[in-house]
Amino acid sequence: MVSVKKRISVLAILVLLLVAGFFGWRWLEREHAPCDTITLYGNIDIRQVELAFNDSERIDKLLVDEGSAIHTGQLVAQLVQQRFLDAVAQDRESMAAQQQVVARLLAGSRPEEIAEARADAAAALADVAAAQANVTNAELLYRRQQTLAKQQYVSLQIRDDAQRSYLADQADLAAKQQALAAKQQALRLAVIGPRKEDIAAAQATLQADTATLALAQKELADTQLYAPADGVIQVRILEPGDMATPQTPVFTLALDNPVWVRAYLPEPQMGKVALGMRAWIESDSSPGQRFSGWIGFISPVSEFTPKNVETTQLRSQLVYRVRVHACNPDHRLRLGMPATVIIPLSNNPPHAIDAHPCEKD
Repeated sequence: MVSVKKRISVLAILVLLLVAGFFGWRWLEREHAPCDTITLYGNIDIRQVELAFNDSERIDKLLVDEGSAIHTGQLVAQLVQQRFLDAVAQDRESMAAQQQVVARLLAGSRPEEIAEARADAAAALADVAAAQANVTNAELLYRRQQTLAKQQYVSLQIRDDAQRSYLADQADLAAKQQALAAKQQALRLAVIGPRKEDIAAAQATLQADTATLALAQKELADTQLYAPADGVIQVRILEPGDMATPQTPVFTLALDNPVWVRAYLPEPQMGKVALGMRAWIESDSSPGQRFSGWIGFISPVSEFTPKNVETTQLRSQLVYRVRVHACNPDHRLRLGMPATVIIPLSNNPPHAIDAHPCEKD
């Protein structure tokens, strides 16, 4: 009886050893079997843009609200524009006036102005000739009266009157000659036209007025706020009537396609992964659905596993932070959401980072 029990015990021990050996063999086989994927765990991250105006003024309109999906170039807000419209109108009129000044200088003197200057010069020349004749006549009269006064045929008063008339005609001749010189100079200037220095100064003033108008138009354009990229309005910070400044954001825009998974790659697997390799992203909120993605960044510096990512046993292992971009056409992946990254190792060569279109697989 004892012998039978002993045999049963030995048989049971052998069976247990066989079972343990089988499971141990399966465990070793699984541990050392080549794996064709790498699985990482992380969280969804996105970029955010603080949208602000480039000038200071009261907000007139806000055209989107929190949660609104917007597209690149879409108008989302506008400032009160009256001050900027008035500045543009004023600068435009100043530039137009200066354009006329430049055009007048470049055109030179009109033919009518030249003809008028020539006529004035001719009249001044005639006046000089008449004054010269008067001087000649007055001189003859004075000399005659002087001769007669010496012979006492006329009084000294008559001689003095003739001398005074002669001197007056000489002064009038000198004045007429100066007027003739001025008229001739005016004629020459009318024929030559404006000085090149005056034209250059007027053109420089026109360029300054043009730049001032362009600046006013740019400031007017800055009263409208446009979306720089596709995304979703995450936060609406200001309201109509609030004072907007370049330092005060109006909206927070979430760029949610593509998003990326922030994960950590163990150091032993670094040699298996490269930038541009294709990956799959899975989320507990969308079971059975995979999102296509690609490895867009691998940190060049190793670090210890963050405490909020792995267990205490794995915290001391060196890892490299990776960024796995994820296509998110239906906006199912949201900020902070846990995600699983599956990186195929076979038949997955690296590609250019921008060669992976964001389209639903």
